[in-house]
Amino acid sequence: MTDRKEAIAYCLTLKDAYEDYPFHDPNWCVIRHKKNRRVFAWIFDREDHVWINVKCDPQWRDFWRQTYPSVLPAYHLNKEHWNSIILDETVPEEEIRRMILESYDLTL
Repeated sequence: MTDRKEAIAYCLTLKDAYEDYPFHDPNWCVIRHKKNRRVFAWIFDREDHVWINVKCDPQWRDFWRQTYPSVLPAYHLNKEHWNSIILDETVPEEEIRRMILESYDLTL
């Protein structure tokens, strides 16, 4: 997963997920649950890369950050519960999908 369209497309494969642009800024896409409207993925461009903010279990938060230099404390969100994934091809796609799915589950 290397680009914005791929990230959005994957998120939209999850049950009852929808795309939203609440800030009237095309750079900031959020993916929400239809039922509770909670956001599970924040997708945006920053520093010449696509970033995805995902919620994570605090027990896994530091594991992801220590394992991949491109997983950081979340940009503009609570750093205890959210990580940013930089799509720079250093994090395997299966791990990105795993983190998105965990965020989906935690916000459901």
